Amino acid sequence: MDTPPAAQPSTHWVENYLAAIDSLLNQIIQQGGLALSFAIHPLLEESSEVESPEYVVDFTGADADLLLERNGALLDALEHVVLKAARLREEHLGKFAFECNDWRRQRVEELKLTAQVAAERVVGSGAPFALGPMNPRERRIIHLALRDRPDLRTVSEGVGPERKVVILPK
Repeated sequence: MDTPPAAQPSTHWVENYLAAIDSLLNQIIQQGGLALSFAIHPLLEESSEVESPEYVVDFTGADADLLLERNGALLDALEHVVLKAARLREEHLGKFAFECNDWRRQRVEELKLTAQVAAERVVGSGAPFALGPMNPRERRIIHLALRDRPDLRTVSEGVGPERKVVILPK
């Protein structure tokens, strides 16, 4: 009898989920009538990020822009639904990233730049600065971008979709 993916040792955990993710995405794309295709591939570049993904699900096609509307809301939703439906364990969720037209990488760079500009504003003024509401992934990027600044600290405030990062002087 096969052991379910969640109970198998973590050494080759990824391979246990690839077929499920592929199948779920194909079903969603077909049933949704979306003009999309995707490829799942290992992330080949080395990253200095603590929790960088190991695999990228990269979307292309005529409906790719739909995934990126409203700050990538559909891309985020698709990632969330598929990874949950594939029954990934909580600690493995960050090992997959859904990408479309290099949007996530560009968004990470934008958030890092925003964090640095806001940090300089806080240092210059001595006053806290609240960024706009962000999803958990984006808030984490801000926190990580500023974690080595001894003159600042960051906190998340708010509830649900209104949760945001506040940058404070130490």
